Amino acid sequence: MADIQSIKNRFGIIGNAPELNYALQVAVQVANTDLTVLIFGESGVGKEAFSLIIHSLSARKHNPFIAVNCGAIPEGTIDSELFGHEKGSFTGAVDSRKGYFETVNGGTIFLDEIGEMPIGTQARLLRVLETGEFIRVGSSKVQKTDVRVIAASNKDLLEWVNNGRFRQDLYYRLNTVPIRVPALHDRKDDIVLLFRKFATDFAEKYKTTPVQLDDDAKNLLINYSWPGNVRELKNIAEQISVLSTEKQVSAKELSKFLPDHSANRLPVLAHTNGLGSHEFANEREILYKLFFDMKKDVTELKRMFLEILQNPNLVSQNQNLLNQFKELKPQELIQTGSQPVLQTAPAPVLVRPEDIHDHVEVEESLNIMDKERELIIKALKKHKGKRKDAALDLGISERTLYRKLKEYDIEE
Repeated sequence: MADIQSIKNRFGIIGNAPELNYALQVAVQVANTDLTVLIFGESGVGKEAFSLIIHSLSARKHNPFIAVNCGAIPEGTIDSELFGHEKGSFTGAVDSRKGYFETVNGGTIFLDEIGEMPIGTQARLLRVLETGEFIRVGSSKVQKTDVRVIAASNKDLLEWVNNGRFRQDLYYRLNTVPIRVPALHDRKDDIVLLFRKFATDFAEKYKTTPVQLDDDAKNLLINYSWPGNVRELKNIAEQISVLSTEKQVSAKELSKFLPDHSANRLPVLAHTNGLGSHEFANEREILYKLFFDMKKDVTELKRMFLEILQNPNLVSQNQNLLNQFKELKPQELIQTGSQPVLQTAPAPVLVRPEDIHDHVEVEESLNIMDKERELIIKALKKHKGKRKDAALDLGISERTLYRKLKEYDIEE
């Protein structure tokens, strides 16, 4: 079995974290088999590099390798891309075309972001994995292929299985050998090594002196969250190499290049000052709070007004309630002529409680998911259960509508 350090040197992998070494060890051990591999990891951790390692150490290394991003291919064309199509099978199919599973026969296909693959395509892929058979779009002829599949995802596919967004049988078929690539924040001891590697590579490419970090800058780099992982670290190293005025970078200089991801999160408050008032992260959060405060006040006024109309004696029994209304500005009350109605108790003979139930607005749910579910149900009723027409009316794809039906448990 190949030595782990030699694998790192060959493929340019930097780091000594135990999680990274274990992932590499699994990749090396499974490489010389035809088992399906499922690589997990956050975006930017280098999942494609592991697929290349597996292919390069396998018996298929002299045969084709292709990486396919399932999330980047439109839903309507992904079947054609993977399995090919016959001439005239759909609009624009002016010639027959081979798919990746046909052209990479004998090699390896890396399916990145496998969770974005449509449900229908998942069924076709399952058949390839189990029988090695596929059918071109628009054809009835069964064809054979010998392709090793390596898949990757930055999502929790098991959770997607439970939500009906990913086929359970395909998940367990892909997950023959799982490899979890650690995130950069779990490899803190490797961060400075990686930065030095990227800075040195940049300097060699452009014939300059590589930038270096002082101790405070190194600590800042290590303690940053790195949501973009190795990809983000490389971008930062190259930015600093180009834009930094000094070759010895301080923490103050480095902080200019590290984005503040926490500043854009809603609706978290930045902090509370000594007066008890809040400083908000941004203007949108202020609007959200104003909106919900206004909604709460209006709802309370409606409730109190309804109680008075239903029982006029409450006005004399509860002077505090009446004072609350008197303290409000005239324009904030319901007007009749030039005087607010609530400054004098309304006569019960003029307004009956049973007359106002159809006119007084009750508090309405503003939950976006509730509204979305309600609109989907209305659209399906309007189009008598026809998904395609309902999706068109809602302005979404039929695939998205299908996913929403599962998500909201809507029976057609």
